[in-house]
Parts: sequence; C-alpha cells; structure tokens
Amino acid sequence: METLAPDSKIWIYQADRNLSEAEVNRLEHELAGFCSQWTAHNHQLKAHYSILYQRFIVLMVDETHTDASGCSIDKSVAFLKMVSEQFQTSLFDRMYMAYLKNNTVHTLHLSEVDTAFNSGLIDENTLFFNTTLQRLAELENKFLVPLQEHWLYERISNKH
Repeated sequence: METLAPDSKIWIYQADRNLSEAEVNRLEHELAGFCSQWTAHNHQLKAHYSILYQRFIVLMVDETHTDASGCSIDKSVAFLKMVSEQFQTSLFDRMYMAYLKNNTVHTLHLSEVDTAFNSGLIDENTLFFNTTLQRLAELENKFLVPLQEHWLYERISNKH
C-alpha cells in the first residue's frame, strides 16, 4: 500500500453482517480494481481501501495528490451500491450502530440504544465504532471508542 497522508479523506461503510473470509478476499480484489481506476476529472486518485473487522469498508483518498470531486464520490457510491447488491448486504443503513463485545461485532438500531443501555446490555465502556470519521489520522484512535466518548452517548436519555 502506498503511504497516504494523515489528512487523507475517508469514507466508512458498515455492512449489516460480517462478511465471510471468502467474501472479504473477493471484495479486496474488487476494491483494489476500483481504487486503481478511480479518477476525478480524468486524473487518477491516490486511493486505497481497507476492510476492518470483516464488517467495515474504508475508502481513502490522499487529496494532496488530487481532490476527490463530486463526480468521483458518485462513482464510489455507485460502486458500493453494486457491491451491496452483489454481496447481498446493506452498506448504506446509518441507523444501525455497531459495537464490539466479547470480540464480536454486534449492532443495535438507533431506536434500541436507550433500552440496551438501561438494561445493562451496553454501558459507558462498551466499545462503539464511529463511522462518521472523515480523516485517515482519526481512524487509528477514534474509530473504536468507549460509548462515553462516542457521539451516540449524547443521545442516551437516562445516563447513569
């Protein structure tokens, strides 16, 4: 992988289920092909991808080389819609919040978070994935954070 600038733009897509190892291998091949041909106004983007926890697809563009344009972003969304159909998984439902418990990724619908918190299923220290990050430098330290450090914590009505 080429080294990308820490300020590189990222987009995180969350699958609604874990992908199998075979699916991850196939997806890596398709993502590599997409990134190698991804352009903005006929200029090659310095792009890369990562698949994390067999659940999250991260697209990255080093904009110190060429900026991602609206059209190039549209190309990536169209590509990921095709991937979503091909792998029979949703990559665009932002209403599901993913968290890590017992080394397994789980999801809750946004409407279920209060109930899960109040019942003790999750607590302030439960590790949640933040799919709203926009820069590569944030991915290492802010992607998986305790609920109390996640934007979602502000939405919980009866914090202990």
